[in-house]
Amino acid sequence: MTLMIRQPLPLLDNDILRTFVAIAETGSFTSAADRVFRTPSAVSMQIKKLEEQLSATLFLRDARSVTLTESGETLLPYARRMLALSNEAVGRFRMPEMKGVVRLGAPDDIGERFMPTILRRFAEIYPAIMVDLTVDTSGQLRRRLQEQRLDLTLVNCAPGMVSHDGEVIHTEQLVWAGAKCGTAHLRDPLPVSIWEDGCCWRADALSRLDRDKRPYRIAYLSAHTMAQRAAVIADLAVAPLPRSYLTDDMTALGSKQGLPDLGSFEVRLLTGPETSETIRAVADSVRFAFSEMIGIAA
Repeated sequence: MTLMIRQPLPLLDNDILRTFVAIAETGSFTSAADRVFRTPSAVSMQIKKLEEQLSATLFLRDARSVTLTESGETLLPYARRMLALSNEAVGRFRMPEMKGVVRLGAPDDIGERFMPTILRRFAEIYPAIMVDLTVDTSGQLRRRLQEQRLDLTLVNCAPGMVSHDGEVIHTEQLVWAGAKCGTAHLRDPLPVSIWEDGCCWRADALSRLDRDKRPYRIAYLSAHTMAQRAAVIADLAVAPLPRSYLTDDMTALGSKQGLPDLGSFEVRLLTGPETSETIRAVADSVRFAFSEMIGIAA
């Protein structure tokens, strides 16, 4: 009787898996290289090695984009689980004291656009720290912080708003957002999609329309930026939005279209009276994420 002796299966390298996940999330070898602090050529060599180990093609590449193949889609959840388990194990030994719950607040636009990525990255580094996120208007978040129902929070500060509290971590241009090739901005009165009274951008945007004697009506009223974007894309209204929030089916409107300039706004990070090591870790992660993810939009 002859026994067939098989070679052991290759062990996957977490460093290569981290690169693989970075490419899957950014859709770019160059952007992934920046994230994992390697050169694009080194990243390409890592993926080539991984594909050889698995005998599978993981990415489809063309001149403009990188997408996962069916094999890549299969590998992605495994890679994320393996990296999470590795981080948990290392964290148990290197940061045993870093654990607990941190209560973080964020306005709706930040909560929708950036918090999932920020919190996921934080969990990879500090798996024993749980972050409870509250999404609300900036005014309500300030109140929650004062009542010690939050440990720290991000808030938006409107143009010209006198505020010396907290730390400015980002400044960005506000624009009137309209549908690409849309006509909503030509209607009279101007249909506006805007937030509820608690939004710090509302009063300034409407006061600028009043100053220019531009007739308007509140066509859509919502505290959620997702609803604002839906009304804009459907060409039912225009809305004041951060420039970085505009998607390919939207365009920035301004004086050329007869709308007043909106200026810029600040994102501030506010902390409560207690600043434990875990709270400082969350704050540092938020600062880093904003400098990396949004700095180019300023």
